[in-house]
Amino acid sequence: MNKLFDFDKRLLKECSYIIGTDEAGRGPGAGSVFAAAVCFTSYDSDLIYSLNKINDSKQLSEKTRSELYQIIVNNSIYAIYDGSVEQIEELNILRTSLLTMNKACTEVISKLNSDNIIVLVDGNKKIPDFNYRQETIVKGDTKSAAIAAASILAKVTRDKVMTELDKQYPMYGWAKNKGYMTKAHLEAVSKYGLTKWHRKKFFKKYMEKSEQLSILNTLV
Repeated sequence: MNKLFDFDKRLLKECSYIIGTDEAGRGPGAGSVFAAAVCFTSYDSDLIYSLNKINDSKQLSEKTRSELYQIIVNNSIYAIYDGSVEQIEELNILRTSLLTMNKACTEVISKLNSDNIIVLVDGNKKIPDFNYRQETIVKGDTKSAAIAAASILAKVTRDKVMTELDKQYPMYGWAKNKGYMTKAHLEAVSKYGLTKWHRKKFFKKYMEKSEQLSILNTLV
């Protein structure tokens, strides 16, 4: 935990504020992708102590993520946006994720009384059409506190949305699989078909790959 905060504080020697941004939901076959941006305006000892469990959201339990979520929103300037299934189908998942990060970061910046910022982007792709200094950090949610915080906000928000959608479409098990293409999810799609919340191009690519694998297996 201290390493994550130390990483950000070293960069604060070069700017007034650090903004971390990350997304949740690039891999699933259903649901929107969510991106969050987080700026801690102070890195005091109380904040660091209260977030002593902060880490990559995927490494945390649902209970811990929920606890950290509330602490983060109470102690930061933040924004959360979603990129719709329609956008993902039209633009592709990467472009939609980066566009959604752009919106989240832009909102946070609008609330800061300074342009002297560094935006830390999880991954190896920079946000396009973005006029502020940014640095990409591979596996940034394990290195930067601000990125880890953004990953938590994005994942908790997306999980809540998928759990709500599960009430409308319980046959797909979204409360449990969150839209990922698990065996049970694929079996449900085979039985009930696709909904407006499914990423149809994802399933097309999956089916093409499955068919290729089936052909290869017959040749072995």
